[in-house]
Amino acid sequence: MLKDIYNETREHMDKTLQSLRRDFTTLRSGKVSITILDNIKVNYYDTPTPLNQVGSVIAQDATTIVITPWEKNLLKDIERAIQEANIGVNPNSEGESIKLFFPPMTQDQRKEIAKEAKGMGEKAKVGIRNIRQDSNNQIKKLEKDKTITEDETKKGLDEIQKYTDEYVKKIDEMTKSKEEEVMKV
Repeated sequence: MLKDIYNETREHMDKTLQSLRRDFTTLRSGKVSITILDNIKVNYYDTPTPLNQVGSVIAQDATTIVITPWEKNLLKDIERAIQEANIGVNPNSEGESIKLFFPPMTQDQRKEIAKEAKGMGEKAKVGIRNIRQDSNNQIKKLEKDKTITEDETKKGLDEIQKYTDEYVKKIDEMTKSKEEEVMKV
């Protein structure tokens, strides 16, 4: 019984960490990464389709991304999707492809992105605490139903708290690392 709750708790907490990693990839750091475009959807035959599924997306250098659509008629739709996404650059169409020129980040932009990373970390910690609460409620319900003893309940709650502390520490480390990466010039 308790083992199942432990496994489920760890699984959910791992998913929260994976989600945070994914969120961090959308943040811009010193050099531009194509993952900044991951959340952009293009209207492809009336279906919102991820940008990387309608063309090739390549980081040409530290400040330039080149998008070459597989169908020429998508150029306008891709441009529109990028402008609506508001990622801080305007698309430059060159007939066959679209280039995105990212200017070097200012200190204020770096601070803003670092603050955003911290917010994402806090959101992940809230997720971890919610998982802890759900697991604790499951354990207390087992005790209430007389499936486990009071001592087992105490032990179970302590174990869940250990997991929570461990994952909150991992989130803090990931957030600190991301903030340092963003602030590095």
